[in-house]
Amino acid sequence: DAKGKKMSKSLGNVIDPLEIIDEYGADALRFANAAMASLGGVLKLDTQRIAGYRNFGTKLWMALAAQPREEASQAVIVVLAPAFIGMMMMQLAVVDDIPFHTVYLHGLVRDAKGKKMSKSLGNVIDPLEIIDEYGCDALRFANAAMASLGGVLKLDTSRIAGYRNFGTKLWNACRFAEMNGVWDGHATQAAPPAVTATANRWIIGETARTLAEVNAALEDFRFDTAADALYKFVWGRVCDWYVEFAKPLFDGPDAAETRQTMAWVLDRSMILLHPFMPFLTEELWATTGKREKLLVHTDWPDLTASLIDREAATEMSFVTTLIDDIRSARAQVHVPVGLKADLVATSLTTEARAAWTRNEALIRRLARIDGFSEGSAPKGSIAVAAEGAAFAIPLQGLIDIAEERSRLQKAFGKLTREIGGLKGRLDNPNFARSAPEDVVMEAQSNLEARQDEAAKLAAALGRLSELSPSDLLLKSHGGFIS
Repeated sequence: DAKGKKMSKSLGNVIDPLEIIDEYGADALRFANAAMASLGGVLKLDTQRIAGYRNFGTKLWMALAAQPREEASQAVIVVLAPAFIGMMMMQLAVVDDIPFHTVYLHGLVRDAKGKKMSKSLGNVIDPLEIIDEYGCDALRFANAAMASLGGVLKLDTSRIAGYRNFGTKLWNACRFAEMNGVWDGHATQAAPPAVTATANRWIIGETARTLAEVNAALEDFRFDTAADALYKFVWGRVCDWYVEFAKPLFDGPDAAETRQTMAWVLDRSMILLHPFMPFLTEELWATTGKREKLLVHTDWPDLTASLIDREAATEMSFVTTLIDDIRSARAQVHVPVGLKADLVATSLTTEARAAWTRNEALIRRLARIDGFSEGSAPKGSIAVAAEGAAFAIPLQGLIDIAEERSRLQKAFGKLTREIGGLKGRLDNPNFARSAPEDVVMEAQSNLEARQDEAAKLAAALGRLSELSPSDLLLKSHGGFIS
């Protein structure tokens, strides 16, 4: 102990190293042991000395932070190099081989609010408990997605749960493919199938585009950028859009090429996701089609930029944007989800008209459109814009305008009061000076979110400004209620 006495439970002077590490850090304890390891002597474990070495580490950290980024990086390398050199020397001595050529240092893993984990604070997250609840792949993907350069990893269980749902989304897409005969007789193919349907050309190009983004990110050790690109591709473009686009194609003349394309795209999705979610993707790989080898042994894709079909990308961007905007406009004024609405094209360029004609059935189905016509916007309609086109959705017979306007005004008034309160807190110099940083950031985030919501409500109220309650009827259960 600090007085040189042998540690004993009866004397009550036993020092738990885990408690020391929790309070002062492992590096401070390690440095203290090295500094007190005199030959032939004893190690008097004095917490005051350990605290001093913790302060020594803090001074080093502050000195690095005060330097330009390039110089600080070189200094970090100098400080950490001995640990890596020791590993290399051991590997060379034992097996005569260099164990690694590149070292990647990630940020410190903290809790959801960015605080350092500590038993005294009660914010320590046990990874085994996280794995038991959400799965290893979800935790692994979350760490990769949050590994921004120079930052800390804020381990938020809500994000981990979101990535578990992401894995479930891919699983369901593979099961959808199975139910539609996609895996029947399928064997792994490196080259994409020859296709003619616009949706199939588009998704093959998006796969090549995503591969290029992931390759560039991994080359620069930007695991967060690679994870983000894969998340947007697999969830957004494959599972959300392409699965929906494939449904009508399965019943048409392009069914065979669509099955081949979906199999090829899902194969590429599993391969690209494997470094981030190895267990889920390996399981899916084994249960879909005929495989010559494990996914972990499968070659990384090599796709050329020539697969990116810019014409198909432009057309499908028109389709997806129009569907999204129609859905958003309907939701803002609370048009019941089950009701179909009419759509009036007030302006169409030649390219937009061609894109509409080729994809009309798809847009009608996904945006729940009933009748379609061209002309001026009817009174009491909401406007929807798209690339090279303008549309209007007549609301007559769809909503009760008086009730909807009242609902929006109440919600807008409540938001206005909340925004005023948050602005008052943030404008108060005492709050900004005395409140913890995470509390200030949370208040700022809440203010921005409510301002965005208020802007949307204001836009919805503006859309209703022309409507007259006497003009409209509420359509319900196939009938009309005045």
